[in-house]
Amino acid sequence: MKDITIITIIAAKNIKKGEKMERTDYNGELRLSDVGREVKLVGWVSTRRRLGAIEFIDLRDNTGIVQLMIKEGVEVPDVRNEYVISVTGTVSKKEVPNPKLPTGEIEIIVKELKVVNKAENPPFIIADKTDALEETRLQYRYLDLRRPEMQRRLRVRAKIVQLTHEYLDKNRFLEVETPILNLATPEGARDYIVPSRLHHGSFYALPQSPQLFKQLLMIGGIERYYQIAKCFRDEDLRADRQPEFTQIDVECSFMEQDDILTLCEGMLQRYFKEIVNFDVQLPLRRLNYWDAMDTYGSDKPDTRYGLTLKDVYAIMKKTSFAGFDDAKYIRAIVIPNHATETSRKVLDELQVEARKFGLKGVMSLKYNGGALSGSFTKFMDEAAQKELIETLALNEDDLVLFAGSPYRRDVDFGLGALRTRFAKEMGLIKPGTYDLLWVINFPMFDKIEGTEDQYTAEHHPFTRPRDEDLQYLDTDPEKVLAYAYDICINGYEAGGGTLRIYDHDTQWKIFKLLGLSDEDVAKKFGWFIDAFKYGAPPHGGFALGLDRLSMILSGTDNIRDVEAFPKNLQAVDPMSKAPAGVSQEALDTVGIELKKE
Repeated sequence: MKDITIITIIAAKNIKKGEKMERTDYNGELRLSDVGREVKLVGWVSTRRRLGAIEFIDLRDNTGIVQLMIKEGVEVPDVRNEYVISVTGTVSKKEVPNPKLPTGEIEIIVKELKVVNKAENPPFIIADKTDALEETRLQYRYLDLRRPEMQRRLRVRAKIVQLTHEYLDKNRFLEVETPILNLATPEGARDYIVPSRLHHGSFYALPQSPQLFKQLLMIGGIERYYQIAKCFRDEDLRADRQPEFTQIDVECSFMEQDDILTLCEGMLQRYFKEIVNFDVQLPLRRLNYWDAMDTYGSDKPDTRYGLTLKDVYAIMKKTSFAGFDDAKYIRAIVIPNHATETSRKVLDELQVEARKFGLKGVMSLKYNGGALSGSFTKFMDEAAQKELIETLALNEDDLVLFAGSPYRRDVDFGLGALRTRFAKEMGLIKPGTYDLLWVINFPMFDKIEGTEDQYTAEHHPFTRPRDEDLQYLDTDPEKVLAYAYDICINGYEAGGGTLRIYDHDTQWKIFKLLGLSDEDVAKKFGWFIDAFKYGAPPHGGFALGLDRLSMILSGTDNIRDVEAFPKNLQAVDPMSKAPAGVSQEALDTVGIELKKE
């Protein structure tokens, strides 16, 4: 007999106060080998239906559904969908199996049924296929979580955490927690701030990552640290982003970039094998940042399909088109078999899409009957048209989209967005396939547009420049590449990391290049930089996004599907109504006065 779980239910119809209720089995685990056994089950009524004198109930718990058969003569109370019930019965072989259910070869012949608790009619169908809008599902999240698909996704998430502990513990890593209440530090997004009751006018910040503390752990001699870390960023939301998220955070000393990538690859390989039975071939491919950008139009490329970007600068600069006068980069993308079917309306939509990425627009040409057509041909002589046809290896009915800009990233990101759009429309992405690769050698700095010598950090200010590029820090910072790497899976940035600066002088030089004064550095990072005076080891690490990994491995493209209680796109919880106002007393306690609008 399987383990017996004892559950105590208080104040339910047919279950008296203090009465104990036994469960001998979980519903979704019963099979033909259990035929003839008497079982005691609990769960929620999924559906109820009658066939002549016989009644059927699908009983659901967190392992799945089993069918109950109530024969004529067995007296049962009235039950409806989502009632919680307790059942005693015998496992029997079904005359007509249901191949859609793991328990489809058996059913339970009910001897006794008791109502544990009643339920009102739920606001939506509780099944994998539900009719509810997402906002309604979030409002009644506790009901949405009853859906088997939602529980399957949460189990995927839990499995990733379990495998992480096993893998890193085996590799001599120590799990260490870092503070949630901390000093605000610039890490690329806005901080969530928390007022101090004891120190009016002072604030903690919730961590955007454990970045500084994990580096201090390395200076503290821990050598190998990890943490399943909660992080917070006050930024605009989208399908794969939440204001609070979870990182699998890893840092290690005395390891170079190749060692760290190999360590991470082994962990990823195990996730995919254990969860979706996919064999990840190691080592993973590595693309240089600018190769990824110039070829795929993304720093997190999905290489499961083509539609790659092509450099047509030399050809297009020969045209008479004035819009390319200041362009330093001109690229094209070919959409096969789309010249005829692409309407003016669609081309106008592409203009709007391109402008989101700083482009003035996107031009188009169509190739049919061995010749190019479109308004842009008036800027091209016959030789230029022939050269473009040969360079792009055009075929009948190809659509050519191209754009130019003084800024390399604008062209790449703009055409990359169109690449992704057409790949989805054309069905080029096969479901159930996985594409894993590293993007490495990121630029150390991103020059602020419209300035001569002002920069922001591409990753964060603690990223270590490549040794061979240190010579350019004083003369040409844009040439400096970093020991920085992102793991990309199916077009998502699933994680990334860097080697860290570990000497005091280089760190100060980076701060200066980012425009921070001595006073700024001392105020924001003084406590951190001081630690580097006491023998900091070479170190680096990575963080994997637990939410995004769960999303990818559970087969959804919505990060809210893999978090138990997420926020919507307005950063609001429709269930609890957070965020909300607080009492004047609470404000007075922390010394805050609200600004009147």
